[in-house]
Amino acid sequence: MGPSGERDQPERSLLRASDAERNQTIEVLAAACAEGRLSLAEYSQRSDVALAARTVGDLDGMTADLPAHPQADAVPAAGEITAVLGNESRKGHWVVPAQLTVRSVLGDCHLEMQQAVIGQHVTTVDATVRFGSMTIFVPDGIDVRMTGRAVLGAKSSELSGEPRPGAPVIVVHCDVFCGAIAVRRPPRAAWSGVARELVSSVLDRRRS
Repeated sequence: MGPSGERDQPERSLLRASDAERNQTIEVLAAACAEGRLSLAEYSQRSDVALAARTVGDLDGMTADLPAHPQADAVPAAGEITAVLGNESRKGHWVVPAQLTVRSVLGDCHLEMQQAVIGQHVTTVDATVRFGSMTIFVPDGIDVRMTGRAVLGAKSSELSGEPRPGAPVIVVHCDVFCGAIAVRRPPRAAWSGVARELVSSVLDRRRS
């Protein structure tokens, strides 16, 4: 019998999964897909399960047949962007944090990802719009997933084609009232070469 006051700990597989553990699992899946161990369909299915996993056991099941990979470098801290009665934008070479909160209230907010530095595999954008608009520009090949609601407004993605194996994942949680959130490709003249370099550099980094 253990020392007085010591409580039995639940089995590891029954522990609640953290966001960091979910992201780490998706890193392993992305690396396996880039190496050809998983097909694109398998990667997409498993990463969806990992994002919704409730326990560590659920996550372990997604990588049980894959070799372990080292943890990724530390990601930037959470960030916040707010546009109130005006315009706000992020463009050029800027570092995208793993957790980004964006608000547009009677304003217009633009996030341009085509030249941004995305160090983590999964980026979460909590997007709130009230009587305004928000546009997120991403190059082809990035895996963008939109969730949430739009009341008297709209949330839409104009991207086409399948994401590339191992490409970064951007999860956009939408909360829209009398406004709009749109995910679009940047104008071709501004992004065509840069987009290919961005996705290629991210994939090369994950293969190394």
